Formats: sequence, C-alpha cells, structure tokens
Amino acid sequence: MEGRVAEGLRGALGPFGFEVHAFKVGWYNAVLQPAFHLPYPDDTLAFVVLSTPSMFDKAFKPFVNKERLKIIRDPVDQCVSHHLSRVKEKFPDQKVDVIFDYEILPSRKPKFLAQTAAHVAGAAYYYQRKDVQLDPWGKKKIVSVCIHPKYGGWFAIRGLLLFPDIQVPFLEQSAPVDCVSTEEKRIELLEKFNFHWQDGRYRDIIEVKERYSEEQRTYFATPPAERFRLLGLTQ
Repeated sequence: MEGRVAEGLRGALGPFGFEVHAFKVGWYNAVLQPAFHLPYPDDTLAFVVLSTPSMFDKAFKPFVNKERLKIIRDPVDQCVSHHLSRVKEKFPDQKVDVIFDYEILPSRKPKFLAQTAAHVAGAAYYYQRKDVQLDPWGKKKIVSVCIHPKYGGWFAIRGLLLFPDIQVPFLEQSAPVDCVSTEEKRIELLEKFNFHWQDGRYRDIIEVKERYSEEQRTYFATPPAERFRLLGLTQ
C-alpha cells in the first residue's frame, strides 16, 4: 500500500519540484517529548514533503501568474498549500491530513518539528550539537540544521501528509545520508549556520547537484513584506 501511495504522490508532486519521503508516525514520536507527538497510532503512514531548487520555476512562478488576484498571504506558503491540498483529489478514497511547516498550535509551538521529520524519514540528515564530539562552543546556544545529500542546504521542508487509515507495520526505516561526516565539517556547518546564516554559505557545505537560481535567492533575501512588490503583486 505504501508503495502505491508513494508512487501517486511522486507523480502528483515530483513534476512541480517537490520530494516526498515516507515514515511511520511512531519513528517520529519515539525521538520527541510527548508535547510534540503527532496524535496518530505508531504504524500510521506519513510523508514529509520537501521543496527542491526547481520548485521555484516549476510550481511557484506559474502559481503566481495564474493566481495573481487571489494571493493574500505569503505567496510561497500559498503555492505549497495549493499543491499539497490538490494531492487529496488523487486519493478520493483515503483520508489525507495535511500539516504545513508554518502552522502553529495555540501554545505557539509548531504543529510538527520539520527537521526531525526529515531525519526520521531518511530525507535529510539533522546535524545537531551532539554530533560533534569536541564541542568548541561552551555556553553558546547552537541551533541544529538539516543537510540534503543532493541539495545541501538548498531545499526546504514544507509539510506532512498523513494517511490516518493506512497502517504500515512492516515499513522499513532508511537512515538519512550522513553527508557531512567529518568532525571538522560538522563544526564548520554549525558555525556557518549559527553565526553567518545570512550569507548562505552553510548551504554549500557539500558538493551540491543544484542550487537556488539568482532570481530565487533574490526573492528569499528580500524582506517578506517587500516580496509582494517584487512579484508585481499589491498587498
């Protein structure tokens, strides 16, 4: 069943520059405190959805051109929401729950921890302070970061698709690719991400297959309030 669903999702989202990776809710819940658990049985089938560099040209620009008059909030969020919501039409006989990366609970906590989901699904490796043996940071707060084996840091985690009626007790977990495998590189990655994230150099910590285009970089480097103007939209 998982294979059929995965194939359907890849067919629906792949052409628009998205990637999907399957996981069991239990894998995710097992590594988090109860406050962050997803409220589904352990064997429930879920997918984490990533956007790759090509999403900008394949999904975002056509979406903005077509929906120009209907864009009222963050255009990228709206584009992702449009594509993930359309997935439901592909599975008319299934219940599909969608959780977006920007959604928060009344407690102000995110509805899901995106990087943890990407790691347990084998999509991208979540590098944390504990992955460095000789920690050079003392009392400094160090934020963790996911790196994709193909796109480095040039990708984003956009949401979860959950299939509450599909249980997959025999789904096998694949570990994410540990592509930043040396101590020196991990320190460099966490340094760049924590102290120089604006320049984006952490994204190229490994040799990447594809990066964001110049246009896409400009878009994401522009303060959110000014992005509407950049796209020729009035807010």
